[in-house]
Amino acid sequence: MLLKKHPNLDQNRLLWCFLAVFSCEGGIQSYVKDILDACQNININPDSHVLILRDYPGCPNPLETPSSSFQFEYFKSQNPVWGRIKLAIALLTNLIQSRPRRVLCGHINLAHLVQTICQPLGIPYAVLTYGKEVWETLPQKYQKALQNADQIWTISRYSRDQACAANQLNPDRFQMLPCMVDGEKFTPGPKPQELIQRYNLQDARVLMTVARLWKGDPYKGVDVTIRALSQIAQVFPDVKYLVIGRGDDQPRLQQLAQDLGVSDRVIFAGFVPTEELVDHYRVCDGYVMPSQEGFGIVYLEAMACEKPVIAGDSDGSADPLQDGKLGWQVPHRNVEAVAEACIQLLKGEDQRCNGAWLREQCLAHFGKPAFEGRVQELLD
Repeated sequence: MLLKKHPNLDQNRLLWCFLAVFSCEGGIQSYVKDILDACQNININPDSHVLILRDYPGCPNPLETPSSSFQFEYFKSQNPVWGRIKLAIALLTNLIQSRPRRVLCGHINLAHLVQTICQPLGIPYAVLTYGKEVWETLPQKYQKALQNADQIWTISRYSRDQACAANQLNPDRFQMLPCMVDGEKFTPGPKPQELIQRYNLQDARVLMTVARLWKGDPYKGVDVTIRALSQIAQVFPDVKYLVIGRGDDQPRLQQLAQDLGVSDRVIFAGFVPTEELVDHYRVCDGYVMPSQEGFGIVYLEAMACEKPVIAGDSDGSADPLQDGKLGWQVPHRNVEAVAEACIQLLKGEDQRCNGAWLREQCLAHFGKPAFEGRVQELLD
């Protein structure tokens, strides 16, 4: 049963509760930073308080400035249990003293704690979900926390549907807040000569993937694309495949390329700093990741750089690709389908290869102004 809202809540105050935001990097962290930055830019709910369990005072937080509308509290402790106790005390104290109109819980692992404290006080809470952390059947206490949430935010229809199927959730309770891409950061440009020389890409048609190369996370489809290269090379003998990322699965992938006789076509670039990613998108002719994603921010980044994209056909990438309008959707483990899509992409005859149109469509739906508008709708 949903909680009844207390009548005396402060309509100008929100309280946010996160696991970690600024002390580590990842998809969830980037998403949360974008949400907080949007709140700051649209100047909504100026009295927001932010509690972060695993961050520490002095961590690199660009939002913590003298003019910030946020008050940050950090609870990192050598004893994780003590850190969690301090967070719980701070949460309860804030709710009693400030009576915020809503608590925004930034991770499923905090949802039971937030429910336990909010519900008796009649303060509604929302839970932010990102992807795989809610796709499997959760312990009952976390299911209950989601079922009793005022709202559940998520990034895509696929992520919503996976969470609902696994945890008996009402899809009507979900609100969509897709990932965003910064159109001022990810922009088109000529192929950088420095990268062409670094990776020996002279006169090559370049396919690219940006992904973690982890044994426990093989769904990115790098191995499928490697298997498709021989077929692609029959039409485009100059094709090369640039793989950005690192992880313990790289030796297997390198051996696969060698066994298939395409090792001269596959370049493992390793880790690339975020500030260099734009130039890497510019050096490719198409972005290919036949994967199973909760959303796939990389597709937006590629399209913002005017690069055509290939994704899986049964995952969250349907949202950034607008159900195939903006890119190719293929069965993610089907080598022949991936090869055929890559050949079509490299021919460049499809509307989905029109870079300027791709960028325009991408930013209209997923650019910063669209994201900030959606955040405002959710919080108003």
